[in-house]
Amino acid sequence: MDTASSKYRIHKCFKCPGDTEYHCVSCPCDLCPQCKENHVKDLQTIDHDVVSHRDKINYIPTQEICVRHPSHVYIKYCEPCGLPVCFHCRKHKTHKQLDVRTVYKTKQQQHRGTIHTIRSEALFYRPVLLPRMKTDFKTCHTEFSLYQSEMLTKAQTLKNLINKLRKDFMKNVFCDFDFKHRCLKQMIEMSRHIVSLQEYELRYVQPEFTFSALQFLSSIKTALPQIHLTLHTSQLSMTESLNKEDVMESLSAIQITERGNRRVGNQCLLKLTSGAEFHQSLTVTGVDRCYHISCVTSDRVWVSDRDNLMLTDTTGVPLHRVEDSCSDLYGLHTVNSESELIYIDRKRNINKLSKDMKTTTTFIERTDSTWEPRCVYWSLSTGDLLVGMDNYDTWTGKVTRYNQSGQLTQTIQNHITGRGLYREPNYITENNNGDVVVSDSFSAVVVTERGGRHRFSYTGPPSGSVLRPRGICTDALSHILVCDDRTKTVQMIDMDGQFLSHLLIRPSGIFSPQSLSYDVNTHRLSVGSEHNNTVVIYRYITRQDALTDLNPATADVMGVTE
Repeated sequence: MDTASSKYRIHKCFKCPGDTEYHCVSCPCDLCPQCKENHVKDLQTIDHDVVSHRDKINYIPTQEICVRHPSHVYIKYCEPCGLPVCFHCRKHKTHKQLDVRTVYKTKQQQHRGTIHTIRSEALFYRPVLLPRMKTDFKTCHTEFSLYQSEMLTKAQTLKNLINKLRKDFMKNVFCDFDFKHRCLKQMIEMSRHIVSLQEYELRYVQPEFTFSALQFLSSIKTALPQIHLTLHTSQLSMTESLNKEDVMESLSAIQITERGNRRVGNQCLLKLTSGAEFHQSLTVTGVDRCYHISCVTSDRVWVSDRDNLMLTDTTGVPLHRVEDSCSDLYGLHTVNSESELIYIDRKRNINKLSKDMKTTTTFIERTDSTWEPRCVYWSLSTGDLLVGMDNYDTWTGKVTRYNQSGQLTQTIQNHITGRGLYREPNYITENNNGDVVVSDSFSAVVVTERGGRHRFSYTGPPSGSVLRPRGICTDALSHILVCDDRTKTVQMIDMDGQFLSHLLIRPSGIFSPQSLSYDVNTHRLSVGSEHNNTVVIYRYITRQDALTDLNPATADVMGVTE
């Protein structure tokens, strides 16, 4: 065969002349390591499926050496033990075994989401976190040096105190032992004396003896040994006490003021674009309007209208329908951190639908007929469920908070003056600072602190148009977004209630925006229509320019995750 005349196709990166090592299945296109790195952290393509070329051709490494038998390679996977095994791993012979290639593919698919998060998020934070960690390390070294001599002095003082107490204790223990010994000795002497008295009594009370009482006492005095009783007391005591407060004071010179995982503020990573950019539009089958949207993943969302609650993918194909959801409610569903659906049913109970959509359980049962739940939101930061409720008899509303066990922990209802805060809460969400944000159809966007204190109520922009709020959400930069039914706009205000801009004005394909949902992973905004079953997805947040170009070392780290 003439190899010189054979034709070969050389894969090149579609963005630069570099050699390709990766392939984007979503685009599709070939990418070099540096362009792949930019591709997975770009918010426009952050959810794309990027694989190495060896994964594309289903390459699976088979020459991994067995750690127990270095001359052999793994060929099977022991399912009960969760370990790869070779032919000579005898103790696994009776266990259920699977082909190592099959298990490799399964595990790779299971952890694809984690790998994607590392590529697109964790490594993106690296340039911000590392300098801060180095700075904190230097600060800690300086602070510890200041405390070192003081700690050594206090440690020696504490050691001397403990040694003194230990010696004092041992001394008193032996003193206590001597006390018990003397008491035992005296008890024996008293027993012997009593026996002697009994012997003399028997002897001198016999009829043949006619001693007088005086003679009897006189004879006892001279004949019996005398016993002298002494009072003994234990001398067990400590000459110096060791208090817990003294020990804590000696050991707590260094205070840890902050705990938890190190985080990067979104203000350091993200920024607003010049305007909202169209990303995608989808038509949701199974609903005729889009009253509310709850994101599950970047490619799955729950959408509801007046009577239906549907799970759909990003192509609009229906995946599941909830049969018992409540009618005529707006923000009636939310998704928790386990991707489970939380929704209000026809009996006004709050139910939980499992991730596999096979099990429905009652999370909170309605017990008060005067109050009806109207909207729900699961807090990703606290794991609490926020519920907006109203009372038709009094025409008032309130917000209740439940923990993960379904127990009521808080009620927010009135202003500090006693005036009611809500009338008809239709949508509810939470901001990054813990503020509870409510869209009240007959008043305003009402914002309270996590503790319940009223912060502000937003009633419209400075132009003077009165707000008629509908769907609401917050974003990664703590902005509050709200649909206005009066002006057919999506308005953006800051976390303190100041109007910033009209993000969308009568958006194409929707015209009258009704519902909002912000995806914290892709930083995309889904907007649902009031009059049709269209959901349009926009991008208005991007990453900071200073962080878009990472050094080559990051690319090497990203290659390890393959």
